[in-house]
Amino acid sequence: MRQHVNPLSKNFHEIEPIPYLHELFENPELPLHLDIGCAAGDFLFELALENNKWNYLGIEIREKLVNNAKSKLLDMGIRNLYFAFGNANNIFNNPNYKFLIDYVSSISFNFPDPWYKNKHHKRRVIQPDLIRLLSNSMRKESLIFIKTDVKELFNYMDFTISKNLNFKQLQNIDLFYPESFNPKMIKTNREKYSIERQLNIFQRIYIKT
Repeated sequence: MRQHVNPLSKNFHEIEPIPYLHELFENPELPLHLDIGCAAGDFLFELALENNKWNYLGIEIREKLVNNAKSKLLDMGIRNLYFAFGNANNIFNNPNYKFLIDYVSSISFNFPDPWYKNKHHKRRVIQPDLIRLLSNSMRKESLIFIKTDVKELFNYMDFTISKNLNFKQLQNIDLFYPESFNPKMIKTNREKYSIERQLNIFQRIYIKT
């Protein structure tokens, strides 16, 4: 079940400090992937254990889930994974954390909250201002991945990203995954849920040109 949290709440204006990459990861020189809205982090735990050639950082707006993921991470001793609590838009707009976008190789938005009502679309994580910021800051050939089981949300995200001329759609998504942060095409819990219920899944990859 999706648990909606209003990302525009003033509770998220104060950002939890995020250390520099050399403090987070055993090898900060590895390519960095950001997963926005990582929930309990199950997807990232599996990725980090399966693929030691990447560093992973999950951002989640529900603080309890982040705290639980950090405790689990400490117990497991994984050195290529980190979790941060907060609103991704606020984090990216904070100049103290510009280094995250400077070094990122790819970003994923997996099954974000749809916020169905028109008046709530401003609460969706992908906004024109965020895409503009990413387009101005991400390195050339870095990637954005989107995935959802809500067609209207997919259309909205696709339109918002494609409208920015600095991003170009990639074709043959399945063929591209082996070269990505997710070479074994590991699935999120929500994707497994959608597949079990035979729901349509919509996805796209964009490259920074």
